[in-house]
Amino acid sequence: MQILATSGGFLPDGRYGAKVGPILTHAIDLAGAGPRPRVCLLQTALGDDQGAYARGYAAFNRDRPDVRVSHLALFPMPNIPDIRGHLLAQDVIWVGGGSVANLLAVWAVHGLGEILRQAWEAGVVLGGVSAGSLCWHVGGTTDSFGPDLRPVTNGLGLLPFSNTPHYDSEPGRRPLYQRLVADGTLPAGWATDDGVGLHFRGTDLVEAVADRPGVHAWRVERGPDGAAVETSVTPRLLPGARVV
Repeated sequence: MQILATSGGFLPDGRYGAKVGPILTHAIDLAGAGPRPRVCLLQTALGDDQGAYARGYAAFNRDRPDVRVSHLALFPMPNIPDIRGHLLAQDVIWVGGGSVANLLAVWAVHGLGEILRQAWEAGVVLGGVSAGSLCWHVGGTTDSFGPDLRPVTNGLGLLPFSNTPHYDSEPGRRPLYQRLVADGTLPAGWATDDGVGLHFRGTDLVEAVADRPGVHAWRVERGPDGAAVETSVTPRLLPGARVV
């Protein structure tokens, strides 16, 4: 039962659009799947944007031709007849970023919450970036409703914490997240700077990892005086990490 909740994954590539980054490689390594790992991409949070899927396939075909990559699209209808069977046959399920509110609503219609829980319990590594990080938690902060950040509290709750990605790159995230934890709207949880991932085994944090130096994970909880307390965690730098 493993989850890699991140603010990273695919990396931008000026020539090809995207490349498989160290964090996504780490998710595959965690699966311990042998020479032909299976990875399924979900871009529900982008409305199953076909360009995002095309970039993902191209990146895997170029950088990791050993991976048997597939995707699950739900618009305009599921592209896979047996969603449960397909997802449970994967080694890694990787969820892209976008609107976490829309993602959760669409998943609910298709019963994906229970299917993904079954996949997690069966040993499939669940992972993702941004919306694909927050979704596994109780809730967090989101721009799903517009530029003014708001809380979301109906995450899948596989991890009994709150979560906020992009902690260093979107200035409004930090003060809002701290306020929501302090006033009890969200439970204590974890935030990640861009390029950082949180590896959970069951509901226990194993470690924080990063694809670049100088970034952190953050534990945010309510202190005895009712104010939010923030504690930084220095992540382990992954092989192939960028030097900046």
